[in-house]
Amino acid sequence: MALLAFAVYVAVAVSSVLLIVRVSAARPASPAYGAHVHDVHEAAFLAGGPARVVDAALAALHADGRIVVGGPGVLSVLRPAAQDPVERALFAELASAPYGALHTVRLRTMRSAAVQEIGDVLAARGLMAPPGSGPGLAAWGTAQAVLCAIGLPVSFVITVVEFMGDTSDERGIPFVFLVFPVLVAGAVIGGLQASRARRRLTPAGLRALRSYRAAHSRPQTPAELVALHGLRGVQDRGLRAQLTAAARARTTSTSLGGPSSYDVYLGGEPVWCAGSSPGSGGCGSSGGGSGCGGSGGSSSSCGGSGGPSGSSCGGGS
Repeated sequence: MALLAFAVYVAVAVSSVLLIVRVSAARPASPAYGAHVHDVHEAAFLAGGPARVVDAALAALHADGRIVVGGPGVLSVLRPAAQDPVERALFAELASAPYGALHTVRLRTMRSAAVQEIGDVLAARGLMAPPGSGPGLAAWGTAQAVLCAIGLPVSFVITVVEFMGDTSDERGIPFVFLVFPVLVAGAVIGGLQASRARRRLTPAGLRALRSYRAAHSRPQTPAELVALHGLRGVQDRGLRAQLTAAARARTTSTSLGGPSSYDVYLGGEPVWCAGSSPGSGGCGSSGGGSGCGGSGGSSSSCGGSGGPSGSSCGGGS
């Protein structure tokens, strides 16, 4: 049994070391000049991914009377004056959305280049880890944690069988006691590294978001309120109800041109289909422009969500 215990130690140790090294290598390098959030859209992406960015833009447009949201979830433009790329993308999607459906406009804007490239820029600055860099490693860590956890009762059974078949007076250390420390350590390391691999926000991203929250502890604009607090920050009750319903609605693949293999989904919503670099348009294409599975010319291109979301996502939240 000593030989079997040694094999368990070697297997868990090798797997744990390789897992830690691979996960560390997959995480973006820390920013050379510190971690900073440049605007409310970057804060929203870090806190809640593309959905938070679009919700913040909708809240800002609604607050100053440029759009109105009527029931049941219909957007109407009163003053098509965009002040940034996200608002321009939203107006463009609204112009092509059937009947101005809020949930359709919201989803399509989340997939637009203007929103997706925010994530690319944050990843390039080391504040977020792009999707695709961690799923395999997360599965590895989870498998290690599960196998080590299963190994505990198995080692107990082996110990019982060993003692039942051993008639000598001198018995060594029970097998379960030999492997217990390494199995517990393997389960803990596997679980922690799996969680680390899934995490969209890097330590630098977390610091940047905390700094932004501290600097805006009393948010003044509707966009800041939503960026930092999600839909709870929408002060207009009617708009909050409509946005909550839109977030729960599932747009069919037909209306969005079908799903793309590059999409990352959270709760049925596209989160972040990351490109290899800002503006790379790495989400596939369909029809008139590249997009996150967009269809025809009506879908905006996709530069490539957290998060921690958010985010998250994951870094989504």
